[in-house]
Amino acid sequence: MFMTRFRLNTARRDGRALLGSPHRMHAAVAMAFPELPVRDGSGPRVLWRVDRNSAAEVVLFVVSPTRPDLTHLVEQAGWPAASDTPGWQTYDYGAFLARLSVGSTWTFRLTANPVHSIRRTDDEQRKRTAHLTARHQKAWLLERQATSGFAVVEKPPETRLLEYGDELQLVLRDKRDLRFAKAAERRTVSLTSITYDGRLTVTDPDALRRTLTQGLGKAKAYGCGLMTLAPVG
Repeated sequence: MFMTRFRLNTARRDGRALLGSPHRMHAAVAMAFPELPVRDGSGPRVLWRVDRNSAAEVVLFVVSPTRPDLTHLVEQAGWPAASDTPGWQTYDYGAFLARLSVGSTWTFRLTANPVHSIRRTDDEQRKRTAHLTARHQKAWLLERQATSGFAVVEKPPETRLLEYGDELQLVLRDKRDLRFAKAAERRTVSLTSITYDGRLTVTDPDALRRTLTQGLGKAKAYGCGLMTLAPVG
């Protein structure tokens, strides 16, 4: 497994175009691999996420079973003449994943598409619908933590700002309502993404490794589902 970091040049028109369309970004990421792994849930897949840390720092992360070649992205949306480096950094992710152990604590970031299925009548077919409130978006993640191999860390009581609703080291931010065209299928896709920042404890390393390499939730092709970990600072 590999993790790749690529900084997008938002001053370039093609860079802004990629950021404005998850469908285009998905295609650009797919072009980095001669052959994509089968997406049947049986093993690791290509996952990606865009982190907008500031107006000047927008970073694309890609996790993949094979090493990508992002030359085309450098030409489209990078700084091809800025340095002698290839324009992206790829790391051995498998070695990191192998070190995960029960009880270890990490900070995490996840951009996800929290949805549920509803129907208004017994005869109506179920429809996938986004969770729109922070309470339900948080509940969506907490409902999946046990089977995903982690537990969100609780705050010490003395650090909580509210009596209820502030029990966890978890922040929800950067809610985005995305709407973009899929020209080949002549249809428009709508989805809601939310970024979760927090701290977790590993409860099941194997399950967490699956989460980190297969993604969490829906809309993985469109920049959702990738969770990343970092040491607690």
